[in-house]
Amino acid sequence: MPTRHKTIHIPVGRRSIAGTLVAPNTVVPGVMLVHGWDGSQEQYLARAHEIAALGCICLTFDLSGHASDKAQRNCVTREDNLADMLAAYDTLVGHPAVDASAVVVAGSSYGGYLATVLSALRPIRWLGLRAPAIYKDEDWLVPKNQLNKQEVAAYRNTVIAPQTNRALAASAAFRGDVLIVESEHDTTVPHPVIENYLAAFKQTQSMTYRVIKDADHSLSNKAWSQSYTSILVKWVCEMVEGAKEDAIRAKTGGKLPTKPVLQEAESDDEMLLGH
Repeated sequence: MPTRHKTIHIPVGRRSIAGTLVAPNTVVPGVMLVHGWDGSQEQYLARAHEIAALGCICLTFDLSGHASDKAQRNCVTREDNLADMLAAYDTLVGHPAVDASAVVVAGSSYGGYLATVLSALRPIRWLGLRAPAIYKDEDWLVPKNQLNKQEVAAYRNTVIAPQTNRALAASAAFRGDVLIVESEHDTTVPHPVIENYLAAFKQTQSMTYRVIKDADHSLSNKAWSQSYTSILVKWVCEMVEGAKEDAIRAKTGGKLPTKPVLQEAESDDEMLLGH
């Protein structure tokens, strides 16, 4: 089996020693899954196992102020949680089996919002957003739990120019593939927010938009949660398989092995539930 190696430095107290990490020459996509505010990585573990079965390496984690770190909940800012995102991303792409050019970041609500911001700071090839939230830039350093909820709700029902919002500006500059999943009866992240994101993503390689019929923001019904899992896993599978085919074409001068014709995909505006 072909192998590759990488020179590394191993921390030992206040000093470091040189080392060489040797691994198989095969690399796979990396997938980072980000929960929303009031959530935890536990919500994404089952999905992570399904995606890992596709031949990916998945990373879930708890944002600061959540799970075992709830004591810090009232003082955590978006800046703090973005630092979590950056550290998690760097840990994922630092894995010797992860292809740093094939990274998926999928986030829900607050995690989706932070994922778009992250896309301006780190290379992301595929961006999956479920009910991505949005906030005013000027409150960036205000503890998340202390934001005025009425002001946030009012802001989310307005038309927002991409250049006036950090997340939308990052979305406008993004050139990879995007999945946006909306809940039909979401009152936390209402439809105008989704419209603002859709309007911003104008330079993407592809855009997939799905609506989960009857669903609320938290996907409180098991069938709604399962529907989202199905949508996400299917999309990641399509993206990863497409990337593999592109790699084969590059090596074989555009030729692919013969395979059965796939059924035509659903229309982007089709409402899904448990499919």
